[in-house]
Amino acid sequence: MIRHKLETAINRRARLLNPKTNALRLVDGEGDGLPGLFLDTYANRWLVSTRGHSLDPDVRTWLESRGRQGQTSYWKHLDQHEKDNPVHIAGPPQDGPFIASENGVNYQINFQAGYSQGIFLDQRLNRRRVREHSPPGKTLLNTFAYTGAFSVCAALGGATTTTLDLSQVYLDWARDNFLANALDPTDHYFCKGDTFHWLKRFARQGRTFDGIVLDPPTFSRDDKGKVFRVEKDYHRLVALAHACLAPDGWILCCTNCRKLDPRDFTRMVRQGAPGTKVTSLTMPEEYSGENYLKSLWVEKS
Repeated sequence: MIRHKLETAINRRARLLNPKTNALRLVDGEGDGLPGLFLDTYANRWLVSTRGHSLDPDVRTWLESRGRQGQTSYWKHLDQHEKDNPVHIAGPPQDGPFIASENGVNYQINFQAGYSQGIFLDQRLNRRRVREHSPPGKTLLNTFAYTGAFSVCAALGGATTTTLDLSQVYLDWARDNFLANALDPTDHYFCKGDTFHWLKRFARQGRTFDGIVLDPPTFSRDDKGKVFRVEKDYHRLVALAHACLAPDGWILCCTNCRKLDPRDFTRMVRQGAPGTKVTSLTMPEEYSGENYLKSLWVEKS
């Protein structure tokens, strides 16, 4: 039964895979009748994620059978420590970084980089939207940027980007993603530090941006020990970003905080950016289970 459900889910999404997109969610938990089990493909390397602390023996057997046909598979527990790498299950091991593509954009993926592999696949539609709204002559600020995927998309649209993250490792990874798309990183800006501090600094300098991406972690603590929780503090973040937004600019507001009701999230965003037009965005169609990612498109007039 599990094998049938897995293969049915994969076959259902086969039409979404093409030469320009080889990174995708193939199995989405309860939406495919497999609660707590998720399967993503990155350039035909599979990553299985589970909420449980072990991999179902039937799933492991199925992966091993696919591995004998050359299919690389890894597994990770969703609540594992951030420094823990996914475990190799079957097929040829993937020991170093490789390139996966989405909508014709290249991203460096690394199964040896700890908990996160380099790109959040549930943001596919939002990345495309950012690219479409980042024409030449415009500027983008990508906060909490991780490996800079939104920055790359905006740069491909023609905009000049500023990529902001606390981690130098991720900023270097973002530069690699620029290079993977024949973009010169020296034409863009990379800032290391706390988003809240930088937004206040930009506001003092009178520096504005045509587009701003806000996709913070659900919980963080700055270098002074001040705590940020999405469900309580998101409006503060939006207000700081709104102060740096150019006339006719936009903000992409996202969160995957499951504690936060979509209506409360919308209320917080409106509180932080009064007088703006707020539009709710949807998740990619392959996410048939929990609708956990909340995304709002905020337009300043």
